[in-house]
Amino acid sequence: MVPARRFGVRATMRRPAVLIAGVALIATAVVSVPAGAAPVPLTRNPSSGLVTNFGCAAKVSADQLTCQGKMRAQRASNGRIAPLTTTTPTGLAPADIRSAYKLSGLHGSGRTVAIVDAYDDPKAEADLAVYRSHFGLPACTTANGCFKKINQNGATSPLPAGDYGWALEVSLDLDMVSAACPDCHILFVAANSASFEDLGAAVNRAAATPGVVAISNSYGGVEDSSMAGADHFYNHPGIAVTVSSGDSGYGVSYPASSKYVTAVGGTSLAKASNSRGWTETAWSGAGSGCSTIEAKPSWQHDSGCAKRTVADVSAVADPNTGVAVYDTYNQCGTNAVCDLLISLGLIQGTDGYVQVGGTSASSPIIASVYALAGTGLSSSTPYSHTSALFDVTSGSNGSCSSSYLCTAKAGYDGPTGLGTPNGAGAF
Repeated sequence: MVPARRFGVRATMRRPAVLIAGVALIATAVVSVPAGAAPVPLTRNPSSGLVTNFGCAAKVSADQLTCQGKMRAQRASNGRIAPLTTTTPTGLAPADIRSAYKLSGLHGSGRTVAIVDAYDDPKAEADLAVYRSHFGLPACTTANGCFKKINQNGATSPLPAGDYGWALEVSLDLDMVSAACPDCHILFVAANSASFEDLGAAVNRAAATPGVVAISNSYGGVEDSSMAGADHFYNHPGIAVTVSSGDSGYGVSYPASSKYVTAVGGTSLAKASNSRGWTETAWSGAGSGCSTIEAKPSWQHDSGCAKRTVADVSAVADPNTGVAVYDTYNQCGTNAVCDLLISLGLIQGTDGYVQVGGTSASSPIIASVYALAGTGLSSSTPYSHTSALFDVTSGSNGSCSSSYLCTAKAGYDGPTGLGTPNGAGAF
């Protein structure tokens, strides 16, 4: 099977760790630091334009999905790629997400949004608490019944081993559900590995959990003929299953191309002095295109693709207009030496506030909007309610023969689908 990847995190972090496969240093590593030397400064210019990939720990075999995303970064003094860092959150806050997509005043009423990721994030609940407290959101904990973490078999233990790259994805997913739907409950299902089989089993487990109305999946890979056999994992009538469209520009990934899911593309989102208060264009990194393996669903009617077209809808994903996230799972802790190693790109994991992008952000946002809409959900619903979406009409993610598949225009297009949420009416 063609390896796949997890979509999209870019970082601006306080004492962060750039997620680069490399030297595996541990907390007790001996490091020579000159007497009186200060760590790399904790505040960096978030306007720097360097964006690069980051990866998870290397746990990849032929049938596994690899974890890959985007971060805005800089070159450290040792020449390595290191993340920008801040002592306070940068990027879009929950209030920005709700403002941009007209979600204020809507309620999830305790409905559950599930996120499916590979491996565990041992600090998921603690980090979520910091994020929600900072932004004035109600607590979401195991104790109050709002948060639950289970393995792909539905048990709270044993959980899979942790993975620093996937942990940042977990934090992103949890925080975006919190931002878009503060009173939704959250279920984190940790798959044993990044294989289609384990991630698919985790999706099935989420769908079988009472109260779950939407399931977000921020991973995928370039289509091949073997992937259509995984469709059954995503076929859950009445539950909205959202999937990131990808972060590598024009091109189709799976399971975004499954006919059973809502494929979520990406936009660049910025404040503006118009009636909406925001403006959006297609993000150049968002995946889109015409499937080679999936039949066209009855609810899609675009004429330039005989099979399934990606995407369906979209939300913010551009790393340069990304969202604030809190994550502290790393290899060495929270001491100054660790912070220095992280700042030099030598340690995996993060340690503080991060600003992230990619369709990893847009998928959980759309899953949460589905939850705000109610129950008995369907991926075809937005196609019948296009007036309740913001149409994105500019921007491109590459070159293609049918221009709408890679260039935003009025009405349906590949990078942004039907558009972005204008309230929950389209969902």
